[in-house]
Parts: sequence; structure tokens; C-alpha cells
Amino acid sequence: MQRIRSLKSGWQLLKSSCEGAAKQVNTSPSTSRNYSHVHPQGPNSFGLLFDIDGVLVRGRTPIPAAKQCFRNLVDRNGKYKVPVVFVTNAGNCMRQTKAEHLSHMLEVEVSPDQVMLSHSPLRMFTQFHKMCVLVSGQGPVEEVAHNLGFQDVVTIDMLREAYPLLDVVDHNRRPKGSIPPTKGLRPIDAVILFGEPIRWETNLQLIVDVLQTNGSPDNNWGTQYPHIPILACNMDLLWMAEAKNPRFGHGMFLVCLESLYKKVTGYELKYEALIGKPSVVTYNYAELLIRQQAEKLGWTTPVKRLYAIGDNPMADIYGANLYNHYLQASHSTKAQKQAKSGGVAETVDSAPKMTSAELGGASSVYGAEEDLPEGCSSILVCTGVYSRDQQELPSDTSQTVTEQHIFHGHRDFRFDPSLTQPSFVVQDVKEAVELVFQQEGWPLE
Repeated sequence: MQRIRSLKSGWQLLKSSCEGAAKQVNTSPSTSRNYSHVHPQGPNSFGLLFDIDGVLVRGRTPIPAAKQCFRNLVDRNGKYKVPVVFVTNAGNCMRQTKAEHLSHMLEVEVSPDQVMLSHSPLRMFTQFHKMCVLVSGQGPVEEVAHNLGFQDVVTIDMLREAYPLLDVVDHNRRPKGSIPPTKGLRPIDAVILFGEPIRWETNLQLIVDVLQTNGSPDNNWGTQYPHIPILACNMDLLWMAEAKNPRFGHGMFLVCLESLYKKVTGYELKYEALIGKPSVVTYNYAELLIRQQAEKLGWTTPVKRLYAIGDNPMADIYGANLYNHYLQASHSTKAQKQAKSGGVAETVDSAPKMTSAELGGASSVYGAEEDLPEGCSSILVCTGVYSRDQQELPSDTSQTVTEQHIFHGHRDFRFDPSLTQPSFVVQDVKEAVELVFQQEGWPLE
């Protein structure tokens, strides 16, 4: 219960800071220059959530339709016509770096406030910010962790240097000559998995060491269960780069860690939180950023609908549909409370309850949010993980566009085939945006 209160406090703090920033931006022309002050007509108020890999780029190569798409999304002054947020499961960089890359690639201005990385919601997990955390991934992971609010950070390399006898799979990295002394570190309180590391064997070994010694890897292994908290970002099993076939993602690393831990201990690896698509907490955070962008645009009414555009049925489509279920459940709960206060009998909700993992480890935190969108539609493009050349769309909408018998989602998520069924399927991101504007009755010039 204390964890839920801490998360709720972190969410409210973040919400207040974002709204404050948005109001400040509205008074400053220099910082709101990338938005066109066009007001929505009537109820046609919507926002766009873009995945990046497989939708806008493949590796370092831009997808041709992306530039034309964003030319249509801005006016002649380069200002956005609608709220736009980029939601990616990538996380081995800073938001500023990703925004600069997108700006260069799309030839439109993208601000860091429009970029959401897989680890962005960790800002809300304030109860961990003063703990000593071990971080795993690649890139500037220490800088990323500090930027998110973590004050006491230990990297895998720091752990290797402190305990030089732990990492011995690579014979060339084993200590030469006399055995060096251990430097010793303060005990690790929690583990944060940002993304796939470069040396999987090193990270797997040292993380298991930390879990098996209750955060003090110089001690003997013992039965430490439940183990210290683990917060994992980015559950993508596969992702699309320049190669013809998908590449291993961080989700594959998590499978390895889960399997190793289970084999060594006999217990299931437990996660304090699973963050990034398809978890609901990720879309809650993205909706907050959309709201912030709508205020910059000058909109005074809440955003009614979200459209999430992605290439991965198990991440983008599953996540958007799961969030849509969450929105429907939230509105239904609100309506039932109003009906109950008016003396009307409650209706029974037959939909299955979301698990803590699907919510992102923060159940019951966001149900009271006001002005939630009415719904979130999912749009699948065929330029990334999913391709019409490799998979035929089922004629029966009760079926899924992914493999019928192979579940590529995370272990702690339910396999609900209906959640992998997109609202719309189009060839590329340009067609996706054209479809949205047609659905909303907006001109796209």
C-alpha cells in the first residue's frame, strides 16, 4: 500500500510540473514556436502517438513515407496542426538526443517534451530515487538514471571493477597474475534494467549475483526470496532494423534472465514494475504529454481520442488496445459511481481485470484521473515487424494478426489475441495519418 501511495504522489508531482510547464510555455512565443494555433472544431479533438523503429525509421534509414507524412502534419511555418508525441521502447539515450535525431531525420522540429522513451515513467517511481540502484543497459545509463531522479547509481562496469572475480566467462577479461582485492560497494537496494546490454553474459551473471546475495555480491549465494526489487523497461522481444528479419530486443534479454534465475533458484523472477509498451503506465504518461502539447497548441478542451501508430502487434497494438480497455473501464467505473449515487443499480463488468504487470506495477494509481480520452485506436503499419508479405491478415476479426500459437509478449502479460487485433491496418505511416484525418473530418494539406 505504501508503494501505491508513493507512486500516486510521484504521478501527481509529475502531472503538476508538466501542467505548470505547459502554462509557462503558453506565455512564451519562443518556446511554443513549433505548434500551429489551430483550434479543434467541436468534438474533433485528437492526438497522435508515433512509434519510431519500423514506423519512421529502420535502423538509421528513414522510411520514405515518414518525411512526407510530417510535411503534412505541420503548416507552412513548420508548426504542428495537432498534438504529437513519439512513444518508443528505446531507452539507451537521453530525450534530447532522440529529439535532435528525429528533427534531423523528419526535417521538422521535434522537442524533447514530445519524446517518450521506455524509461520515462520511472520519474514517477520516487520511492526508489534515494535507493542505491544497479543499472543495466548500454549508452549513458548512469546519466539517464540521474536525469530520471535516481541519486545513488551503480553501473555494471562499476560492479565489475569493485568485484573483479565475478565476470569470468570471457577468459581475456579474467584477472591476470595475483588476485586483485575487492573494493567493496554499498549494498544494492534495487535493479533497473534500461535495455539490452552489449555483454549479455556479464550482465546476466552480475545481476544474478546481486539477486542471490541480497545486494551484496561479495557474500555467499543464499535463498534470498523474494529478491530485491527489479524495474524493467522495454519488453520488446523483437524489433526491426535494416536487416530483412527482426532482431533480438530487451525482451529477449529478460527471457534469459528469467530462465537463468528460475534454473538456479527454482523460483520465478519477480518484477516490481514492467515499463514501456505495452504497459498501461506508459500510455498514461504519453497521454499526459499529449495533454501538455494540446495546451501548447492553444486547445482549451480535452483531447477526446488518441491514435497510436506502430509496427509491432505485441507492443504497439497490444499496448494501445490494452490502454483503450483501461479507458473504457475507467469511464464505466465513473458512470457506475454516478449511477449509484443516483440510486441506479450497478451493472456487472465482465471484462477480465488487468494484472499489475499490465498496468506497469502501479495498479489503482490512475483511475481517478480526470478528463481521460474517450478511447485509443490502434493503427498497424506494414513497414516493420509486421509485414503483409510475411503474414496474411485473418478474415475473422476474432483472430489475431500474429502467430496463433506463439506468444511474443512478456511472461507476466495475458495472451489475449483480441488485443493484438488493430483498429486499422495500412501500408505506412503516411497512410496512417491520412486515415486519421479522414476519420476526424480534418483537412490534411
